[in-house]
Amino acid sequence: MNNQSVWMHIGAGSFHRAHQAWYLHKLREQGDESWSIALGNIRNDAVPLLNQLAAQQGEYVLETVTPEGKRDYETITSLRKILPWDSDISALIEQGASAETRVISFTVTEAGYYLTPAFTLDLNQADVKADLGGDIRTLYGALSHILTQRVAQGGPPVTLLNCDNLRHNGERFRDAFLAFLTAKGDTALADWVRTQTRSPNTMVDRITPRPTPEVAERVQAATGKQDGAAVMAESFIQWVIEDDFIAGRPALEKVGVELVESVLPWEEAKIRILNATHAAIAWAGTLIGLNYIDESTSHPAIYQLAHDYVTQDVIPSLSPSPLDLADYRDVVLARFSNPYIKDTNQRVGADGLSKIPGMVTPTLQQCYQRGAQPTATAVIPALFFLFMQRWADDNLPYCYQDGALQVDTLRKQFASADPLHAYLSDSALFAELASDKAFHELVTRRVASLQQWLKQPELAAV
Repeated sequence: MNNQSVWMHIGAGSFHRAHQAWYLHKLREQGDESWSIALGNIRNDAVPLLNQLAAQQGEYVLETVTPEGKRDYETITSLRKILPWDSDISALIEQGASAETRVISFTVTEAGYYLTPAFTLDLNQADVKADLGGDIRTLYGALSHILTQRVAQGGPPVTLLNCDNLRHNGERFRDAFLAFLTAKGDTALADWVRTQTRSPNTMVDRITPRPTPEVAERVQAATGKQDGAAVMAESFIQWVIEDDFIAGRPALEKVGVELVESVLPWEEAKIRILNATHAAIAWAGTLIGLNYIDESTSHPAIYQLAHDYVTQDVIPSLSPSPLDLADYRDVVLARFSNPYIKDTNQRVGADGLSKIPGMVTPTLQQCYQRGAQPTATAVIPALFFLFMQRWADDNLPYCYQDGALQVDTLRKQFASADPLHAYLSDSALFAELASDKAFHELVTRRVASLQQWLKQPELAAV
Protein backbone atom coordinates (compact mmCIF):
# COMPACT_ATOMS: atom_id res chain seq x y z
CA MET A 1 0.00 0.00 0.00
CA ASN A 2 3.04 2.30 0.08
CA ASN A 3 2.38 3.68 -3.42
CA GLN A 4 -1.33 4.01 -2.85
CA SER A 5 -3.58 6.77 -1.67
CA VAL A 6 -5.71 5.79 1.31
CA TRP A 7 -9.29 6.76 1.99
CA MET A 8 -9.82 6.28 5.74
CA HIS A 9 -13.42 5.82 6.82
CA ILE A 10 -14.68 6.21 10.39
CA GLY A 11 -17.87 4.25 10.96
CA ALA A 12 -17.92 0.54 10.20
CA GLY A 13 -21.66 0.26 9.66
CA SER A 14 -23.53 -1.41 6.84
CA PHE A 15 -24.11 1.81 4.92
CA HIS A 16 -20.44 2.55 4.27
CA ARG A 17 -19.88 -1.01 3.04
CA ALA A 18 -22.89 -0.86 0.71
CA HIS A 19 -22.17 2.64 -0.57
CA GLN A 20 -18.72 4.29 -0.55
CA ALA A 21 -16.87 0.97 -0.49
CA TRP A 22 -18.91 -0.21 -3.49
CA TYR A 23 -17.90 2.82 -5.58
CA LEU A 24 -14.20 2.38 -4.81
CA HIS A 25 -14.55 -1.35 -5.55
CA LYS A 26 -15.98 -0.47 -8.98
CA LEU A 27 -12.91 1.66 -9.67
CA ARG A 28 -10.66 -1.27 -8.77
CA GLU A 29 -12.69 -3.46 -11.12
CA GLN A 30 -11.86 -0.98 -13.89
CA GLY A 31 -8.16 -1.49 -13.14
CA ASP A 32 -7.65 1.67 -11.07
CA GLU A 33 -6.17 0.37 -7.82
CA SER A 34 -4.54 3.66 -6.81
CA TRP A 35 -7.02 4.17 -3.95
CA SER A 36 -8.07 1.80 -1.18
CA ILE A 37 -10.02 2.07 2.05
CA ALA A 38 -8.81 1.74 5.64
CA LEU A 39 -11.83 1.15 7.89
CA GLY A 40 -12.16 1.77 11.61
CA ASN A 41 -14.60 2.84 14.32
CA ILE A 42 -14.57 5.28 17.24
CA ARG A 43 -16.63 3.12 19.60
CA ASN A 44 -16.30 -0.53 20.50
CA ASP A 45 -19.71 -1.60 19.17
CA ALA A 46 -18.21 -2.62 15.81
CA VAL A 47 -15.40 -4.77 17.24
CA PRO A 48 -16.99 -8.13 16.24
CA LEU A 49 -17.54 -6.87 12.68
CA LEU A 50 -14.01 -5.44 12.40
CA ASN A 51 -12.59 -8.74 13.66
CA GLN A 52 -14.68 -10.65 11.11
CA LEU A 53 -13.58 -8.36 8.30
CA ALA A 54 -9.95 -8.70 9.35
CA ALA A 55 -10.30 -12.50 9.26
CA GLN A 56 -11.71 -12.16 5.70
CA GLN A 57 -8.87 -9.81 4.59
CA GLY A 58 -11.42 -7.01 4.32
CA GLU A 59 -13.51 -8.80 1.69
CA TYR A 60 -17.23 -9.41 2.00
CA VAL A 61 -20.22 -10.06 -0.23
CA LEU A 62 -22.76 -7.34 -0.99
CA GLU A 63 -26.24 -8.55 -1.93
CA THR A 64 -28.43 -6.10 -3.82
CA VAL A 65 -32.08 -6.57 -4.69
CA THR A 66 -34.33 -4.77 -7.17
CA PRO A 67 -38.02 -3.93 -6.51
CA GLU A 68 -38.80 -6.90 -8.78
CA GLY A 69 -36.80 -9.25 -6.55
CA LYS A 70 -33.70 -9.75 -8.73
CA ARG A 71 -30.72 -10.37 -6.45
CA ASP A 72 -27.08 -9.84 -7.37
CA TYR A 73 -23.96 -10.73 -5.42
CA GLU A 74 -20.58 -8.96 -5.55
CA THR A 75 -17.44 -9.54 -3.52
CA ILE A 76 -16.26 -6.07 -2.45
CA THR A 77 -12.47 -5.70 -2.47
CA SER A 78 -11.86 -2.01 -1.66
CA LEU A 79 -11.29 -2.45 2.10
CA ARG A 80 -7.56 -3.14 2.13
CA LYS A 81 -6.86 -2.36 5.78
CA ILE A 82 -9.03 -3.02 8.84
CA LEU A 83 -8.07 -0.81 11.78
CA PRO A 84 -8.46 -2.65 15.09
CA TRP A 85 -10.30 -0.82 17.85
CA ASP A 86 -8.88 0.19 21.20
CA SER A 87 -9.99 2.86 23.65
CA ASP A 88 -7.24 5.22 22.45
CA ILE A 89 -8.22 4.69 18.76
CA SER A 90 -4.49 4.25 18.18
CA ALA A 91 -4.88 2.54 14.78
CA LEU A 92 -7.17 5.32 13.53
CA ILE A 93 -4.70 7.94 14.75
CA GLU A 94 -1.75 6.23 13.10
CA GLN A 95 -3.55 5.78 9.78
CA GLY A 96 -5.12 9.25 9.86
CA ALA A 97 -1.75 10.85 10.54
CA SER A 98 -0.08 9.02 7.65
CA ALA A 99 0.74 11.08 4.55
CA GLU A 100 -0.79 8.36 2.32
CA THR A 101 -4.22 9.13 3.83
CA ARG A 102 -5.70 11.84 1.61
CA VAL A 103 -9.39 11.58 2.53
CA ILE A 104 -10.89 10.96 5.97
CA SER A 105 -14.59 10.22 5.64
CA PHE A 106 -17.20 9.44 8.25
CA THR A 107 -20.83 8.42 8.64
CA VAL A 108 -22.64 9.99 11.58
CA THR A 109 -26.30 10.01 12.63
CA GLU A 110 -27.98 13.40 12.91
CA ALA A 111 -27.78 13.18 16.72
CA GLY A 112 -24.08 12.30 16.50
CA TYR A 113 -23.27 15.85 15.46
CA TYR A 114 -24.45 17.23 18.84
CA LEU A 115 -25.93 20.36 17.27
CA THR A 116 -28.32 22.90 18.79
CA PRO A 117 -31.55 23.86 16.97
CA ALA A 118 -29.52 26.69 15.41
CA PHE A 119 -27.04 24.05 14.10
CA THR A 120 -24.17 25.16 16.31
CA LEU A 121 -22.20 22.74 18.47
CA ASP A 122 -24.01 22.03 21.75
CA LEU A 123 -21.23 22.46 24.29
CA ASN A 124 -23.55 21.33 27.10
CA GLN A 125 -23.82 17.74 25.81
CA ALA A 126 -22.08 15.29 28.17
CA ASP A 127 -20.15 13.56 25.38
CA VAL A 128 -18.91 16.88 24.00
CA LYS A 129 -17.83 18.01 27.48
CA ALA A 130 -15.98 14.73 27.98
CA ASP A 131 -14.13 15.14 24.68
CA LEU A 132 -13.19 18.73 25.51
CA GLY A 133 -11.42 17.15 28.48
CA GLY A 134 -9.52 14.73 26.24
CA ASP A 135 -11.96 11.82 25.90
CA ILE A 136 -12.90 10.19 22.58
CA ARG A 137 -16.67 9.81 22.46
CA THR A 138 -17.55 12.02 19.49
CA LEU A 139 -16.32 12.55 15.95
CA TYR A 140 -14.85 15.87 17.07
CA GLY A 141 -12.79 14.32 19.84
CA ALA A 142 -11.57 11.57 17.54
CA LEU A 143 -10.57 13.94 14.75
CA SER A 144 -8.79 16.30 17.14
CA HIS A 145 -6.57 13.38 18.26
CA ILE A 146 -6.04 12.18 14.69
CA LEU A 147 -5.21 15.58 13.21
CA THR A 148 -3.01 16.60 16.15
CA GLN A 149 -0.81 13.61 15.33
CA ARG A 150 -0.96 14.42 11.60
CA VAL A 151 0.29 17.95 12.24
CA ALA A 152 3.00 16.67 14.60
CA GLN A 153 4.29 14.39 11.83
CA GLY A 154 4.28 17.25 9.32
CA GLY A 155 1.44 15.61 7.44
CA PRO A 156 0.01 17.10 4.23
CA PRO A 157 -3.52 18.54 3.78
CA VAL A 158 -6.49 16.18 3.96
CA THR A 159 -10.15 16.25 2.91
CA LEU A 160 -12.69 15.61 5.67
CA LEU A 161 -15.75 14.11 3.98
CA ASN A 162 -19.23 13.57 5.41
CA CYS A 163 -21.22 10.58 4.12
CA ASP A 164 -24.58 10.99 5.86
CA ASN A 165 -27.97 12.69 5.89
CA LEU A 166 -27.28 15.95 7.72
CA ARG A 167 -28.34 18.93 5.60
CA HIS A 168 -25.32 21.07 4.56
CA ASN A 169 -23.25 18.31 6.19
CA GLY A 170 -19.80 19.53 5.20
CA GLU A 171 -20.43 23.11 6.30
CA ARG A 172 -22.17 22.20 9.55
CA PHE A 173 -19.57 19.61 10.50
CA ARG A 174 -16.77 22.08 9.78
CA ASP A 175 -18.35 24.88 11.82
CA ALA A 176 -18.99 22.51 14.74
CA PHE A 177 -15.49 21.03 14.59
CA LEU A 178 -13.88 24.48 14.61
CA ALA A 179 -16.16 25.47 17.51
CA PHE A 180 -15.03 22.34 19.36
CA LEU A 181 -11.34 23.16 18.81
CA THR A 182 -11.91 26.77 19.90
CA ALA A 183 -13.70 25.64 23.07
CA LYS A 184 -10.82 23.24 23.70
CA GLY A 185 -8.36 26.13 23.37
CA ASP A 186 -6.58 24.44 20.47
CA THR A 187 -6.27 27.48 18.22
CA ALA A 188 -3.20 26.10 16.41
CA LEU A 189 -5.08 23.00 15.24
CA ALA A 190 -8.13 25.13 14.37
CA ASP A 191 -5.92 27.31 12.16
CA TRP A 192 -4.47 24.19 10.49
CA VAL A 193 -7.96 22.80 9.86
CA ARG A 194 -9.05 26.09 8.26
CA THR A 195 -6.17 26.15 5.79
CA GLN A 196 -5.18 22.50 5.32
CA THR A 197 -8.55 20.72 5.07
CA ARG A 198 -11.69 20.88 2.95
CA SER A 199 -15.19 19.69 3.87
CA PRO A 200 -17.38 19.38 0.76
CA ASN A 201 -21.12 18.95 1.20
CA THR A 202 -22.39 15.59 0.00
CA MET A 203 -25.61 13.69 -0.61
CA VAL A 204 -25.63 9.91 -0.21
CA ASP A 205 -28.44 7.47 -0.92
CA ARG A 206 -28.89 3.72 -0.74
CA ILE A 207 -31.37 1.96 1.53
CA THR A 208 -29.29 -0.42 3.62
CA PRO A 209 -31.08 -2.40 6.34
CA ARG A 210 -29.27 -3.99 9.25
CA PRO A 211 -28.19 -7.44 8.00
CA THR A 212 -30.20 -10.40 9.26
CA PRO A 213 -28.93 -14.03 9.40
CA GLU A 214 -30.89 -14.69 6.20
CA VAL A 215 -28.48 -12.48 4.24
CA ALA A 216 -25.52 -14.74 5.03
CA GLU A 217 -27.65 -17.79 4.21
CA ARG A 218 -28.59 -16.42 0.78
CA VAL A 219 -24.98 -15.39 0.13
CA GLN A 220 -23.77 -18.91 0.90
CA ALA A 221 -26.47 -20.47 -1.27
CA ALA A 222 -25.65 -18.14 -4.18
CA THR A 223 -21.85 -17.97 -3.94
CA GLY A 224 -20.76 -20.88 -1.77
CA LYS A 225 -19.04 -18.42 0.58
CA GLN A 226 -19.46 -18.46 4.33
CA ASP A 227 -19.41 -14.73 4.97
CA GLY A 228 -19.73 -13.41 8.51
CA ALA A 229 -19.73 -9.81 7.23
CA ALA A 230 -22.20 -10.03 4.36
CA VAL A 231 -24.36 -6.96 3.81
CA MET A 232 -27.43 -6.26 1.70
CA ALA A 233 -28.94 -3.15 0.11
CA GLU A 234 -31.38 -2.04 -2.55
CA SER A 235 -30.12 -1.90 -6.13
CA PHE A 236 -30.59 1.91 -6.31
CA ILE A 237 -27.52 3.98 -5.41
CA GLN A 238 -26.60 7.66 -5.65
CA TRP A 239 -23.73 9.86 -4.48
CA VAL A 240 -23.44 13.60 -5.16
CA ILE A 241 -20.33 15.46 -3.93
CA GLU A 242 -19.18 19.04 -4.24
CA ASP A 243 -15.89 18.73 -6.10
CA ASP A 244 -13.67 20.37 -3.49
CA PHE A 245 -10.89 17.96 -2.45
CA ILE A 246 -7.63 19.44 -1.17
CA ALA A 247 -5.35 16.41 -1.54
CA GLY A 248 -6.60 14.62 -4.62
CA ARG A 249 -9.44 12.15 -4.98
CA PRO A 250 -10.33 8.93 -6.75
CA ALA A 251 -11.79 9.22 -10.27
CA LEU A 252 -15.27 8.77 -8.83
CA GLU A 253 -16.98 10.27 -11.87
CA LYS A 254 -15.95 7.10 -13.77
CA VAL A 255 -18.20 4.98 -11.56
CA GLY A 256 -21.32 7.14 -11.52
CA VAL A 257 -20.67 9.64 -8.72
CA GLU A 258 -21.97 13.11 -9.55
CA LEU A 259 -19.29 15.74 -8.85
CA VAL A 260 -21.04 19.12 -8.72
CA GLU A 261 -20.46 22.74 -7.76
CA SER A 262 -23.37 22.78 -5.27
CA VAL A 263 -25.11 19.75 -3.83
CA LEU A 264 -28.02 21.81 -2.49
CA PRO A 265 -30.85 20.84 -4.92
CA TRP A 266 -30.09 17.11 -4.56
CA GLU A 267 -29.65 17.40 -0.80
CA GLU A 268 -32.94 19.24 -0.21
CA ALA A 269 -34.88 16.83 -2.41
CA LYS A 270 -33.40 13.81 -0.69
CA ILE A 271 -33.82 15.07 2.88
CA ARG A 272 -37.38 16.32 2.44
CA ILE A 273 -38.76 13.80 -0.05
CA LEU A 274 -36.90 10.64 0.93
CA ASN A 275 -35.73 11.00 4.54
CA ALA A 276 -38.75 12.81 6.00
CA THR A 277 -41.20 10.52 4.19
CA HIS A 278 -39.25 7.43 5.27
CA ALA A 279 -39.52 8.41 8.94
CA ALA A 280 -43.21 9.30 8.67
CA ILE A 281 -43.98 5.92 7.08
CA ALA A 282 -42.05 4.15 9.86
CA TRP A 283 -43.97 5.96 12.61
CA ALA A 284 -47.33 5.45 10.92
CA GLY A 285 -46.63 1.78 10.27
CA THR A 286 -45.56 1.20 13.85
CA LEU A 287 -48.73 2.85 15.16
CA ILE A 288 -50.93 0.35 13.27
CA GLY A 289 -48.84 -2.68 14.20
CA LEU A 290 -46.66 -3.12 11.11
CA ASN A 291 -42.98 -4.04 11.32
CA TYR A 292 -41.52 -3.27 7.90
CA ILE A 293 -41.23 -0.24 5.65
CA ASP A 294 -42.51 -2.04 2.55
CA GLU A 295 -45.76 -3.19 4.17
CA SER A 296 -46.22 0.23 5.78
CA THR A 297 -45.71 2.04 2.45
CA SER A 298 -48.13 -0.36 0.74
CA HIS A 299 -50.91 0.50 3.20
CA PRO A 300 -53.20 2.78 1.13
CA ALA A 301 -53.72 5.45 3.79
CA ILE A 302 -50.01 5.65 4.65
CA TYR A 303 -49.01 5.78 0.98
CA GLN A 304 -51.53 8.58 0.47
CA LEU A 305 -50.32 10.70 3.39
CA ALA A 306 -46.73 10.37 2.13
CA HIS A 307 -47.76 11.22 -1.44
CA ASP A 308 -49.84 14.21 -0.28
CA TYR A 309 -47.01 15.56 1.89
CA VAL A 310 -44.56 15.60 -1.02
CA THR A 311 -47.05 16.76 -3.67
CA GLN A 312 -48.88 19.46 -1.77
CA ASP A 313 -46.08 20.96 0.35
CA VAL A 314 -42.58 19.82 -0.59
CA ILE A 315 -42.67 20.21 -4.38
CA PRO A 316 -43.97 23.81 -4.19
CA SER A 317 -41.30 24.56 -1.54
CA LEU A 318 -38.44 23.22 -3.70
CA SER A 319 -39.57 24.53 -7.09
CA PRO A 320 -37.96 25.43 -9.40
CA SER A 321 -35.45 22.57 -9.22
CA PRO A 322 -33.02 20.93 -11.65
CA LEU A 323 -34.60 17.62 -10.59
CA ASP A 324 -37.96 16.27 -11.73
CA LEU A 325 -39.40 16.28 -8.20
CA ALA A 326 -42.61 14.42 -9.05
CA ASP A 327 -40.61 11.64 -10.70
CA TYR A 328 -38.25 11.57 -7.70
CA ARG A 329 -41.27 11.21 -5.38
CA ASP A 330 -42.57 8.26 -7.38
CA VAL A 331 -39.16 6.55 -7.49
CA VAL A 332 -38.74 6.99 -3.74
CA LEU A 333 -42.15 5.52 -2.90
CA ALA A 334 -41.48 2.61 -5.27
CA ARG A 335 -38.17 1.97 -3.49
CA PHE A 336 -39.89 2.04 -0.09
CA SER A 337 -42.45 -0.48 -1.40
CA ASN A 338 -39.72 -3.00 -2.33
CA PRO A 339 -40.89 -6.17 -0.50
CA TYR A 340 -37.45 -7.78 -0.70
CA ILE A 341 -35.50 -5.23 1.35
CA LYS A 342 -37.29 -5.90 4.66
CA ASP A 343 -36.10 -2.65 6.19
CA THR A 344 -37.61 -2.25 9.65
CA ASN A 345 -39.75 0.55 11.01
CA GLN A 346 -37.51 0.42 14.07
CA ARG A 347 -34.37 1.33 12.12
CA VAL A 348 -35.99 4.01 9.97
CA GLY A 349 -38.04 5.52 12.80
CA ALA A 350 -35.02 6.14 15.03
CA ASP A 351 -33.63 9.60 15.90
CA GLY A 352 -36.95 11.39 15.39
CA LEU A 353 -35.98 14.21 17.74
CA SER A 354 -33.32 15.21 15.21
CA LYS A 355 -35.33 14.33 12.12
CA ILE A 356 -38.30 16.60 12.91
CA PRO A 357 -36.26 19.85 13.09
CA GLY A 358 -33.83 18.84 10.35
CA MET A 359 -36.15 17.26 7.80
CA VAL A 360 -39.71 18.44 8.47
CA THR A 361 -39.77 21.87 10.11
CA PRO A 362 -38.16 23.63 7.09
CA THR A 363 -41.13 22.62 4.92
CA LEU A 364 -43.60 23.79 7.57
CA GLN A 365 -41.82 27.14 7.73
CA GLN A 366 -41.70 27.61 3.97
CA CYS A 367 -45.39 26.83 3.56
CA TYR A 368 -46.32 29.53 6.08
CA GLN A 369 -43.86 31.95 4.46
CA ARG A 370 -45.66 31.67 1.12
CA GLY A 371 -49.09 31.94 2.73
CA ALA A 372 -50.03 28.25 2.47
CA GLN A 373 -51.31 26.11 5.32
CA PRO A 374 -49.06 23.01 5.61
CA THR A 375 -51.94 20.60 6.23
CA ALA A 376 -50.18 17.65 4.56
CA THR A 377 -46.86 18.23 6.33
CA ALA A 378 -48.53 18.68 9.73
CA VAL A 379 -49.40 14.98 9.74
CA ILE A 380 -45.71 14.17 10.30
CA PRO A 381 -45.23 15.93 13.67
CA ALA A 382 -48.67 14.60 14.60
CA LEU A 383 -47.55 11.04 13.85
CA PHE A 384 -44.34 11.53 15.80
CA PHE A 385 -46.29 12.85 18.79
CA LEU A 386 -48.51 9.77 18.88
CA PHE A 387 -45.47 7.55 18.34
CA MET A 388 -43.63 9.15 21.29
CA GLN A 389 -46.77 8.97 23.38
CA ARG A 390 -46.63 5.20 22.87
CA TRP A 391 -42.96 5.33 23.87
CA ALA A 392 -43.83 7.24 27.07
CA ASP A 393 -46.48 4.61 27.86
CA ASP A 394 -43.90 1.82 27.27
CA ASN A 395 -46.19 0.64 24.51
CA LEU A 396 -43.88 0.51 21.48
CA PRO A 397 -43.20 -2.97 20.05
CA TYR A 398 -39.43 -2.34 20.03
CA CYS A 399 -36.71 -0.32 21.71
CA TYR A 400 -36.71 3.22 20.32
CA GLN A 401 -33.23 4.61 19.70
CA ASP A 402 -32.60 8.35 19.63
CA GLY A 403 -29.28 10.07 20.27
CA ALA A 404 -31.06 13.26 21.35
CA LEU A 405 -33.41 11.52 23.79
CA GLN A 406 -33.40 12.83 27.37
CA VAL A 407 -35.55 10.16 28.94
CA ASP A 408 -36.55 11.82 32.23
CA THR A 409 -37.35 15.18 30.60
CA LEU A 410 -39.52 13.62 27.92
CA ARG A 411 -41.35 11.32 30.32
CA LYS A 412 -42.15 14.37 32.46
CA GLN A 413 -43.45 16.21 29.38
CA PHE A 414 -45.79 13.35 28.47
CA ALA A 415 -47.00 13.10 32.07
CA SER A 416 -47.96 16.80 32.09
CA ALA A 417 -51.54 18.09 31.89
CA ASP A 418 -51.24 18.94 28.19
CA PRO A 419 -48.38 16.95 26.60
CA LEU A 420 -49.34 17.95 23.04
CA HIS A 421 -49.06 21.66 23.90
CA ALA A 422 -45.68 21.03 25.56
CA TYR A 423 -44.48 19.10 22.50
CA LEU A 424 -45.60 21.76 20.02
CA SER A 425 -44.06 24.51 22.18
CA ASP A 426 -40.58 22.96 21.90
CA SER A 427 -38.51 25.41 19.86
CA ALA A 428 -35.78 22.77 19.48
CA LEU A 429 -38.25 20.89 17.28
CA PHE A 430 -40.28 23.64 15.63
CA ALA A 431 -38.20 26.85 15.85
CA GLU A 432 -40.42 29.97 15.77
CA LEU A 433 -43.52 27.86 15.02
CA ALA A 434 -43.38 26.68 18.63
CA SER A 435 -45.13 29.92 19.61
CA ASP A 436 -47.46 30.05 16.58
CA LYS A 437 -51.11 29.56 17.52
CA ALA A 438 -52.20 28.58 14.00
CA PHE A 439 -49.52 25.87 13.86
CA HIS A 440 -50.62 24.49 17.24
CA GLU A 441 -54.23 24.36 16.11
CA LEU A 442 -53.33 22.68 12.80
CA VAL A 443 -51.26 19.88 14.37
CA THR A 444 -53.85 19.41 17.11
CA ARG A 445 -56.48 18.79 14.41
CA ARG A 446 -54.13 16.33 12.66
CA VAL A 447 -53.54 14.46 15.92
CA ALA A 448 -57.31 14.18 16.42
CA SER A 449 -57.84 12.84 12.89
CA LEU A 450 -55.01 10.35 13.32
CA GLN A 451 -56.50 9.13 16.60
CA GLN A 452 -59.78 8.46 14.75
CA TRP A 453 -57.88 6.68 11.97
CA LEU A 454 -56.00 4.50 14.43
CA LYS A 455 -59.28 3.08 15.70
CA GLN A 456 -59.96 1.57 12.24
CA PRO A 457 -56.82 2.09 10.09
CA GLU A 458 -57.93 -0.36 7.40
CA LEU A 459 -61.12 1.58 6.66
CA ALA A 460 -60.45 5.29 6.82
CA ALA A 461 -58.16 7.76 5.14
CA VAL A 462 -55.94 9.82 7.40
